Amino acid sequence: MRLGVLDVGSNTVHLLVVDAHPGARPLPAHSHKAELRLAELLEGNGAIHTSGVDRLVATVRDALEAAEDKGVEAVLPFATSAVREAANADEVLARLAAETGVELAVLDGDEEARLTFLAARRWYGWSAGRLLVLDIGGGSLEIAYGLDEEPDRAVSLPLGAGRLTSAWLPGDPPDPAAVKALRRHVRAEIARIVGEFNRMGSPDHVVGTSKTFRQLARIGGAARSAEGLYVQRVLTRKALEEWVPRLAAMTVAERRELPGVSEGRAGQLLAGALVAEASMDLFDVDELEICPWALREGVILRRLDQLPD
Repeated sequence: MRLGVLDVGSNTVHLLVVDAHPGARPLPAHSHKAELRLAELLEGNGAIHTSGVDRLVATVRDALEAAEDKGVEAVLPFATSAVREAANADEVLARLAAETGVELAVLDGDEEARLTFLAARRWYGWSAGRLLVLDIGGGSLEIAYGLDEEPDRAVSLPLGAGRLTSAWLPGDPPDPAAVKALRRHVRAEIARIVGEFNRMGSPDHVVGTSKTFRQLARIGGAARSAEGLYVQRVLTRKALEEWVPRLAAMTVAERRELPGVSEGRAGQLLAGALVAEASMDLFDVDELEICPWALREGVILRRLDQLPD
């Protein structure tokens, strides 16, 4: 069957169309995305601005048209932290349902982490042993650990690259004092939960998912996306330690010139790098592998698991 996953995230609205059936890996057939950066379209009271809701409605309509054009049988729509934490979330969801017919399932942070973990487990298989999965989104950082398909521990922290950039790094390039303050904040937040994971033992394999990790791995020397899904890509803590001060000294325009860095994500790259570096340091990870599958694939796999035989 042909499924469409409609992901309303903090940075983008992304429709991923896949051909899938139980027991087989989902095969990507089409990708349709638009950058909205909802996390940056908040009013002082934490509500998504009316213009942002207008753009969201229009973007979802476009995605539904693309899904219809590609012959999608069912669309699985969900939203993450930007909508979940908006002060006017109920109004946004109601308007979207009334004007587009789409009823977004709003995932909580722990569920995001669990579904991303499921995707990584299916990608690497049982032989990977105990997995530690890190996912840096626009609004939050998800961390999950476990031996099975359901993680033993999953948490979500408000350390997304877009959220932190907006709140802590307004300058271009950012003020060194602001970078230092953000570094201290990120490390304090992650340090609070590290002990919970350490008590469960060292992971056998550490995985990073999300666009932020992929871009950081690319500027650290990993293979280009054009070389295919099955090329191993890794990110080392040493590379991050070298790149963080360099990114901090760059303007957004200069970051856009780096290999693999998209125009829309260049402004968030420093905050993402600070979160990645802190995570690897505090969890004592020297190297992690970039997983091609993440939350969207986890949603698809969960849906396939629930289909009748």
